[in-house]
Amino acid sequence: MAARRDVPGIRQHNAPAGGWGALRATAKAVREQMNITEAPLTLLRTNKPDGFDCLGCAWPDKEHTSTFQFCENGAKAVTWEATKKRVTPEFFAAHTVTSLLEWSDYQLEDEGRLTHPMSYDRESDRYQAISWDQAFARIGEVLRAMPSPNMVEFYTSGRASNEAAFLFQLYAREYGTNNFPDCSNMCHEATSVGLPKSIGIGKGTVSLDDFDNCELIIAMGHNPAQTCFC
Repeated sequence: MAARRDVPGIRQHNAPAGGWGALRATAKAVREQMNITEAPLTLLRTNKPDGFDCLGCAWPDKEHTSTFQFCENGAKAVTWEATKKRVTPEFFAAHTVTSLLEWSDYQLEDEGRLTHPMSYDRESDRYQAISWDQAFARIGEVLRAMPSPNMVEFYTSGRASNEAAFLFQLYAREYGTNNFPDCSNMCHEATSVGLPKSIGIGKGTVSLDDFDNCELIIAMGHNPAQTCFC
């Protein structure tokens, strides 16, 4: 059996994951990350026609008859993106990159959003702030030096907003390539090609129509309670 690890943000939990517990966990994340007066208005715009898509999932497009159109994890993803916490140049002046390698992903993200473009300085082993003009100039210098646009990959996180991803792909196409995968592509492109050839179907082996015809559903190895609480 694998040894228990002390992972920041992970603890033993014996209570139900949904219901009031999910609401309390969401309220705690909001209180820690966002301004309490701004948070409700931001969350109420999640997955709404006049708002924005959730950063953590693909909420189904349907008639928006509910006030709350997000789940617990979606609300937490929004609070982490809209956090009031900031990582300033003073933070990097106090921490070397070598020391930050010892931090967990949870600890690093919990510090907040970057406030400046940063450049790594090998002599001091620290990130140092540079201006936006300097950052764009350095990016442009590298891109202009490439023999072919197809030698560049414009990778993005799957948590990037649809609006940001749209602008990013326009930039890549204008540069001359369509090499802009995100983490979802990296996961699913292999399954969508490999699985149909081996077992006849890509990604999940259960279709939505199967749920209408089955008599028993067994869910194992995941947390089905962390769905919407609307």
